[in-house]
Amino acid sequence: MTTIPTDHRPADTVVLIHGLWMTALSWEHWVERYTNRGFTVITRSWPGMDGDVDHLRRDPSAVEHLGIGEIVDYYEEIIRGLERPPIIMGHSFGGAFTQILLDRGLGAAGVAIDSAAVKGILALPLSTLKSGFPVLKSLANNHKAVMLTSEEFHYAFTNTLSDEESAVVYQRYAVPGPGRVLFQGALANFTPHAATTVDFHNDDRAPLLIIAGGEDHVSPDAINQATAKRQGESRAITAYKEFPGRSHYTLGQPGWEDVADYALDWAINAHLSALQTQTGSEAAWSSRVAARMA
Repeated sequence: MTTIPTDHRPADTVVLIHGLWMTALSWEHWVERYTNRGFTVITRSWPGMDGDVDHLRRDPSAVEHLGIGEIVDYYEEIIRGLERPPIIMGHSFGGAFTQILLDRGLGAAGVAIDSAAVKGILALPLSTLKSGFPVLKSLANNHKAVMLTSEEFHYAFTNTLSDEESAVVYQRYAVPGPGRVLFQGALANFTPHAATTVDFHNDDRAPLLIIAGGEDHVSPDAINQATAKRQGESRAITAYKEFPGRSHYTLGQPGWEDVADYALDWAINAHLSALQTQTGSEAAWSSRVAARMA
């Protein structure tokens, strides 16, 4: 006998997934803001990156061979252990992981912020290549964790900030990033069964919002627009929002509150809309079953 899901309570948990060259600490402002709004907020660093920033800089050996599959599986295990589906938000590569997790049937809604490209996104702006060059310049980095210099970090993440402001951000957040993740992302369109593969025609995935920053060097609006267009091939809810003047460091750049509030408000509303649609469909289904049994 087929049963209908009866738990239609709104999501009360937000899972935040960071990107390359960062840890979960990068979400610290968002954690406080969302907690103050009554949400349970889960922020876990990628496997092997749970140590503090100084420790990771001294010894990144635990993440040298870390790949996308291991990272996404790690977050999937966390999410499946929750009582009900959470809102999933990811920044940079975390945005790509968010799309993969939604494609796997997880989450109440998803927000991909300044997302790295998943397989099938062909846009490749020059600034993206320049941002990734410190890793991609050598195949040996496929098996290493690479630390950006302060100058490279300023170009990639904090290009809208002064040198002094960027140095403060670099000191607090920057860590070596596993090169394998960037190589897997960069070569996805040439790799069968790539780790960043998603089904753009998955009509059953949760609602997805793509957010772009107008001054982002790592993931410019061209990448995010192309992602929204491909994800829009699904009948599932898909939306796109660009914030002009924002860099890749949108999680902490002045005005981050506007981005955080928009992301959560959209996710809540989209989730409730999807619940109403699902509830209506289930009510109709139940009526049809009752009619057949009468």
